[in-house]
Amino acid sequence: MSQNWQDDLPPADSFIIKDHYQMQELLDILAFLRSDRGCPWDRAQTHATLRKNMLEEAYEAIDAVDSGDPARLCDELGDVLMQVVFHAQMAREAGSFDMNDVISAICRKLISRHTHIFGDDQAATPEAVIDTWEKNKRKEKGLHSQSQVLTDVPRSLPALQRSYKVQQKAAQVGFDWDDAEGPRAKISEELQEIGQCLAENQQQVHSGDLTPEAADRRLAGEVGDLLFSVVNYARHLKVQPEMALNSTTEKFIRRFTHLEEMVREHGHDLSEMSLSEMDRFWDQVKQEERAGLQP
Repeated sequence: MSQNWQDDLPPADSFIIKDHYQMQELLDILAFLRSDRGCPWDRAQTHATLRKNMLEEAYEAIDAVDSGDPARLCDELGDVLMQVVFHAQMAREAGSFDMNDVISAICRKLISRHTHIFGDDQAATPEAVIDTWEKNKRKEKGLHSQSQVLTDVPRSLPALQRSYKVQQKAAQVGFDWDDAEGPRAKISEELQEIGQCLAENQQQVHSGDLTPEAADRRLAGEVGDLLFSVVNYARHLKVQPEMALNSTTEKFIRRFTHLEEMVREHGHDLSEMSLSEMDRFWDQVKQEERAGLQP
């Protein structure tokens, strides 16, 4: 697509603050910002430079969902939409595709994947719907083996989420434990293997049979196996590990904040306390939290 896209842009003074806008106005604003008359930062961006922005905006939208605040969610969804429009505008300039192509692609996908609604397939339960969706997805992408299905899971996903999805897709062909006891036992096995690895690494590094770098790689592999097993156990318990770990991290921050406040109220400083002293305050924080005494 040539530079002619700039010829139809409204003048700068037509972009004013008002209460309501339409989709076309968002497209025009982004196009103007990318034009020769626009913003130097916006003009300098590429699909690659905006990768982290897309990820950050998606996570902020998830935080807004968790907050239960509709106004905040509305604002964050706007930021996600802006990223979509930004990428579409850059593609328009390159002659690759534009926003209409993006909309057309998702409309086609929604119709082609919902063959139980818009076609001849039958799916009366949410589980059956997912099976139908996956079947249609494999057909559209030309995935002829389950290995290809596993490889199709994006590498850019957070590690816990990616391993969860890979395990889900392996389970589609029966490669899975019968129940949660399998992965639970596997966790114990992996913990023992980590202990064995540590002992062997120490001995072989000391004897010169193994370099410290190779020992670190071996240990990282064993820890990875443990994490993969924990994700598998969570999946069998119908727990999303990514969300569970995020929730626990938030809980830790909340408790640590209260711990620090409590320590200050008692005239102490964390940097001058022993771990056992801090543990006593930590236990008190947990007790108050369980009793509902914390704000």
